[in-house]
Amino acid sequence: MDIIKNKKMPIASKTHIFEEITYTVDGLKLKALQMVPSSDKVRRIVIYLRGGKGQVGRVRAARLMQFANEQTLVIGPYYRGSSGSEGQDEFCNADLKDVTYLIRILKQYYPDAFLHMIGFSRGGLQGLLTFQDYPVDSYIIWGGVSDVRLMYEERVDLRGMLRRMVGHPKKDANQYDKRDAVKSIDSKSPPILIVHGGKDKQVNINQAYYLEKQLKVKDAKYETFYQPSEGHVPRPKAMKDALTCVKSWMKCIENDN
Repeated sequence: MDIIKNKKMPIASKTHIFEEITYTVDGLKLKALQMVPSSDKVRRIVIYLRGGKGQVGRVRAARLMQFANEQTLVIGPYYRGSSGSEGQDEFCNADLKDVTYLIRILKQYYPDAFLHMIGFSRGGLQGLLTFQDYPVDSYIIWGGVSDVRLMYEERVDLRGMLRRMVGHPKKDANQYDKRDAVKSIDSKSPPILIVHGGKDKQVNINQAYYLEKQLKVKDAKYETFYQPSEGHVPRPKAMKDALTCVKSWMKCIENDN
Protein backbone atom coordinates (compact mmCIF):
# COMPACT_ATOMS: atom_id res chain seq x y z
CA MET A 1 0.00 0.00 0.00
CA ASP A 2 1.93 2.99 -1.30
CA ILE A 3 2.16 5.70 -3.92
CA ILE A 4 3.61 4.12 -7.06
CA LYS A 5 3.95 7.25 -9.19
CA ASN A 6 4.23 11.01 -8.72
CA LYS A 7 3.70 13.23 -11.74
CA LYS A 8 4.42 16.95 -11.28
CA MET A 9 1.65 19.13 -12.67
CA PRO A 10 2.26 22.52 -14.38
CA ILE A 11 0.25 24.51 -11.84
CA ALA A 12 1.91 27.64 -10.49
CA SER A 13 2.12 28.11 -6.72
CA LYS A 14 4.64 29.86 -4.47
CA THR A 15 3.89 27.66 -1.49
CA HIS A 16 2.91 24.23 -2.86
CA ILE A 17 3.93 21.63 -5.40
CA PHE A 18 1.09 20.08 -7.42
CA GLU A 19 1.31 16.40 -8.26
CA GLU A 20 -0.93 13.76 -9.74
CA ILE A 21 -0.27 10.62 -7.74
CA THR A 22 -1.03 7.01 -8.62
CA TYR A 23 -1.76 4.38 -5.99
CA THR A 24 -3.28 0.91 -6.09
CA VAL A 25 -6.52 -0.46 -4.66
CA ASP A 26 -7.98 -3.88 -5.52
CA GLY A 27 -5.33 -4.24 -8.21
CA LEU A 28 -6.49 -1.01 -9.87
CA LYS A 29 -4.27 1.98 -10.54
CA LEU A 30 -6.05 5.02 -9.14
CA LYS A 31 -5.17 8.69 -9.36
CA ALA A 32 -5.53 11.76 -7.18
CA LEU A 33 -4.46 15.39 -7.39
CA GLN A 34 -2.52 16.71 -4.43
CA MET A 35 -0.81 19.92 -3.41
CA VAL A 36 2.10 19.46 -1.01
CA PRO A 37 3.75 22.30 0.93
CA SER A 38 7.07 23.19 -0.68
CA SER A 39 8.69 23.06 2.75
CA ASP A 40 7.33 19.50 3.21
CA LYS A 41 6.18 20.61 6.68
CA VAL A 42 2.70 19.08 6.84
CA ARG A 43 0.73 19.90 9.95
CA ARG A 44 -2.71 19.32 8.40
CA ILE A 45 -4.12 17.07 5.68
CA VAL A 46 -7.39 17.89 3.94
CA ILE A 47 -8.99 15.17 1.80
CA TYR A 48 -11.45 16.71 -0.65
CA LEU A 49 -14.12 14.32 -1.91
CA ARG A 50 -15.49 15.62 -5.17
CA GLY A 51 -19.08 15.58 -6.31
CA GLY A 52 -20.54 14.51 -9.61
CA LYS A 53 -19.65 11.55 -11.77
CA GLY A 54 -17.07 11.07 -14.50
CA GLN A 55 -15.94 14.45 -15.86
CA VAL A 56 -18.79 16.27 -14.11
CA GLY A 57 -17.48 17.69 -10.85
CA ARG A 58 -13.89 16.57 -11.50
CA VAL A 59 -11.13 17.52 -9.06
CA ARG A 60 -9.77 21.00 -9.83
CA ALA A 61 -6.65 22.73 -8.51
CA ALA A 62 -8.60 25.92 -7.75
CA ARG A 63 -10.91 24.04 -5.41
CA LEU A 64 -8.05 22.37 -3.55
CA MET A 65 -6.29 25.71 -3.15
CA GLN A 66 -9.27 27.09 -1.24
CA PHE A 67 -8.44 24.88 1.76
CA ALA A 68 -4.66 25.30 1.85
CA ASN A 69 -2.17 27.15 3.98
CA GLU A 70 1.62 26.79 4.04
CA GLN A 71 1.50 23.68 6.25
CA THR A 72 -1.55 21.99 4.73
CA LEU A 73 -1.52 19.16 2.21
CA VAL A 74 -4.75 19.02 0.20
CA ILE A 75 -5.64 16.02 -1.95
CA GLY A 76 -8.63 15.02 -4.06
CA PRO A 77 -9.06 11.40 -5.20
CA TYR A 78 -10.59 11.04 -8.67
CA TYR A 79 -12.43 7.78 -7.78
CA ARG A 80 -12.16 4.66 -9.91
CA GLY A 81 -13.40 4.96 -13.45
CA SER A 82 -12.77 8.73 -13.62
CA SER A 83 -10.01 10.94 -15.07
CA GLY A 84 -7.60 8.12 -15.83
CA SER A 85 -8.29 5.97 -12.76
CA GLU A 86 -8.89 2.33 -13.65
CA GLY A 87 -12.06 0.42 -12.77
CA GLN A 88 -15.70 1.43 -12.69
CA ASP A 89 -17.50 3.95 -10.51
CA GLU A 90 -19.81 2.10 -8.13
CA PHE A 91 -21.37 5.12 -6.39
CA CYS A 92 -20.28 4.57 -2.78
CA ASN A 93 -19.62 0.84 -2.85
CA ALA A 94 -16.21 -0.74 -3.61
CA ASP A 95 -14.98 2.74 -4.57
CA LEU A 96 -15.14 3.71 -0.89
CA LYS A 97 -11.78 1.96 -0.59
CA ASP A 98 -10.36 4.54 -2.98
CA VAL A 99 -10.70 6.95 -0.05
CA THR A 100 -9.83 4.75 2.94
CA TYR A 101 -6.66 3.35 1.33
CA LEU A 102 -5.54 6.87 0.46
CA ILE A 103 -6.02 7.97 4.07
CA ARG A 104 -3.84 5.13 5.33
CA ILE A 105 -1.12 5.94 2.80
CA LEU A 106 -1.07 9.61 3.81
CA LYS A 107 -0.92 8.77 7.51
CA GLN A 108 2.11 6.57 6.83
CA TYR A 109 3.87 9.59 5.36
CA TYR A 110 2.58 12.14 7.88
CA PRO A 111 1.62 10.29 11.09
CA ASP A 112 1.44 13.44 13.24
CA ALA A 113 -0.66 15.57 10.90
CA PHE A 114 -4.27 16.41 11.68
CA LEU A 115 -6.61 14.97 9.07
CA HIS A 116 -9.90 16.49 7.95
CA MET A 117 -12.23 15.25 5.24
CA ILE A 118 -14.49 17.49 3.16
CA GLY A 119 -17.29 15.87 1.14
CA PHE A 120 -19.04 18.00 -1.48
CA SER A 121 -22.32 17.02 -3.16
CA ARG A 122 -22.13 13.28 -4.01
CA GLY A 123 -18.86 13.29 -2.04
CA GLY A 124 -20.93 14.02 1.07
CA LEU A 125 -22.19 10.45 1.15
CA GLN A 126 -18.75 9.14 0.16
CA GLY A 127 -17.33 10.85 3.24
CA LEU A 128 -20.08 9.87 5.65
CA LEU A 129 -19.46 6.23 4.77
CA THR A 130 -15.69 6.46 5.33
CA PHE A 131 -14.87 9.18 7.87
CA GLN A 132 -14.96 6.79 10.81
CA ASP A 133 -12.76 4.13 9.26
CA TYR A 134 -9.43 5.73 10.19
CA PRO A 135 -10.88 7.83 11.89
CA VAL A 136 -10.27 11.40 10.74
CA ASP A 137 -10.18 14.34 13.15
CA SER A 138 -13.30 15.90 11.66
CA TYR A 139 -15.64 15.69 8.70
CA ILE A 140 -17.16 18.61 6.80
CA ILE A 141 -20.15 17.79 4.59
CA TRP A 142 -20.70 20.69 2.19
CA GLY A 143 -23.85 20.76 0.06
CA GLY A 144 -23.68 17.02 0.49
CA VAL A 145 -25.91 14.01 0.01
CA SER A 146 -26.54 12.28 3.34
CA ASP A 147 -29.24 9.80 2.34
CA VAL A 148 -29.39 8.07 -1.05
CA ARG A 149 -33.10 7.19 -0.72
CA LEU A 150 -33.93 10.85 -0.20
CA MET A 151 -31.78 11.64 -3.21
CA TYR A 152 -33.83 9.21 -5.31
CA GLU A 153 -37.07 10.85 -4.15
CA GLU A 154 -35.97 14.43 -4.75
CA ARG A 155 -33.88 14.17 -7.92
CA VAL A 156 -36.27 12.71 -10.46
CA ASP A 157 -33.72 13.52 -13.18
CA LEU A 158 -31.14 11.25 -11.52
CA ARG A 159 -33.35 8.23 -10.95
CA GLY A 160 -32.17 6.55 -14.14
CA MET A 161 -28.52 6.87 -13.07
CA LEU A 162 -29.31 5.60 -9.57
CA ARG A 163 -31.21 2.61 -10.92
CA ARG A 164 -28.21 1.72 -13.11
CA MET A 165 -25.58 2.17 -10.41
CA VAL A 166 -27.42 1.31 -7.21
CA GLY A 167 -30.77 -0.21 -8.14
CA HIS A 168 -34.39 0.50 -7.28
CA PRO A 169 -35.05 1.56 -3.65
CA LYS A 170 -37.64 -1.21 -3.19
CA LYS A 171 -36.41 -3.97 -5.48
CA ASP A 172 -32.78 -3.49 -4.41
CA ALA A 173 -33.34 -2.32 -0.85
CA ASN A 174 -30.17 -4.09 0.35
CA GLN A 175 -28.04 -1.90 -1.94
CA TYR A 176 -29.57 1.20 -0.39
CA ASP A 177 -29.09 -0.25 3.09
CA LYS A 178 -25.37 -0.70 2.32
CA ARG A 179 -25.19 3.01 1.59
CA ASP A 180 -26.98 4.05 4.79
CA ALA A 181 -24.23 6.15 6.33
CA VAL A 182 -26.09 7.35 9.41
CA LYS A 183 -26.61 3.95 11.06
CA SER A 184 -22.96 3.64 12.11
CA ILE A 185 -22.62 7.15 13.57
CA ASP A 186 -22.79 7.55 17.35
CA SER A 187 -21.68 9.84 20.16
CA LYS A 188 -18.05 8.69 19.76
CA SER A 189 -17.84 9.52 16.06
CA PRO A 190 -15.53 12.33 14.91
CA PRO A 191 -17.24 15.75 14.89
CA ILE A 192 -19.18 16.83 11.81
CA LEU A 193 -19.72 20.29 10.32
CA ILE A 194 -22.73 20.62 8.00
CA VAL A 195 -22.48 23.41 5.40
CA HIS A 196 -25.44 23.92 3.06
CA GLY A 197 -27.23 26.54 0.99
CA GLY A 198 -30.95 27.10 1.43
CA LYS A 199 -31.53 27.48 -2.33
CA ASP A 200 -29.47 24.48 -3.40
CA LYS A 201 -31.24 22.87 -6.37
CA GLN A 202 -28.69 20.07 -6.91
CA VAL A 203 -28.77 18.76 -3.33
CA ASN A 204 -31.81 20.00 -1.46
CA ILE A 205 -31.19 21.38 2.02
CA ASN A 206 -33.52 18.64 3.28
CA GLN A 207 -30.44 16.39 3.04
CA ALA A 208 -28.73 18.60 5.63
CA TYR A 209 -31.82 18.79 7.85
CA TYR A 210 -32.16 15.00 7.73
CA LEU A 211 -28.54 14.52 8.76
CA GLU A 212 -28.78 17.10 11.53
CA LYS A 213 -31.87 15.40 12.94
CA GLN A 214 -30.17 12.00 12.95
CA LEU A 215 -27.00 13.36 14.57
CA LYS A 216 -29.05 15.02 17.28
CA VAL A 217 -30.87 11.76 18.07
CA LYS A 218 -27.55 9.93 18.27
CA ASP A 219 -25.98 12.62 20.47
CA ALA A 220 -23.18 12.97 17.94
CA LYS A 221 -20.90 16.00 17.90
CA TYR A 222 -21.83 18.42 15.13
CA GLU A 223 -22.33 22.05 14.12
CA THR A 224 -24.15 23.65 11.20
CA PHE A 225 -23.43 26.57 8.89
CA TYR A 226 -26.48 27.28 6.76
CA GLN A 227 -26.59 29.98 4.08
CA PRO A 228 -30.32 30.51 3.37
CA SER A 229 -29.84 32.61 0.22
CA GLU A 230 -27.17 30.45 -1.47
CA GLY A 231 -27.31 27.66 -4.02
CA HIS A 232 -25.14 24.58 -4.54
CA VAL A 233 -22.02 26.73 -5.03
CA PRO A 234 -22.09 29.92 -2.95
CA ARG A 235 -21.58 33.32 -4.55
CA PRO A 236 -18.14 34.94 -3.95
CA LYS A 237 -18.94 36.73 -0.67
CA ALA A 238 -20.84 33.74 0.70
CA MET A 239 -18.06 31.40 -0.47
CA LYS A 240 -15.55 33.46 1.49
CA ASP A 241 -17.77 33.24 4.59
CA ALA A 242 -18.17 29.48 4.20
CA LEU A 243 -14.42 28.95 3.78
CA THR A 244 -13.74 31.10 6.84
CA CYS A 245 -16.14 28.93 8.83
CA VAL A 246 -14.56 25.69 7.57
CA LYS A 247 -11.01 26.81 8.35
CA SER A 248 -12.03 28.07 11.78
CA TRP A 249 -13.74 24.73 12.45
CA MET A 250 -10.61 22.77 11.57
CA LYS A 251 -8.45 25.00 13.74
CA CYS A 252 -10.80 24.64 16.72
CA ILE A 253 -10.82 20.86 16.36
CA GLU A 254 -7.03 20.80 16.32
CA ASN A 255 -6.76 23.09 19.36
CA ASP A 256 -9.07 20.78 21.30
CA ASN A 257 -6.88 17.74 20.59
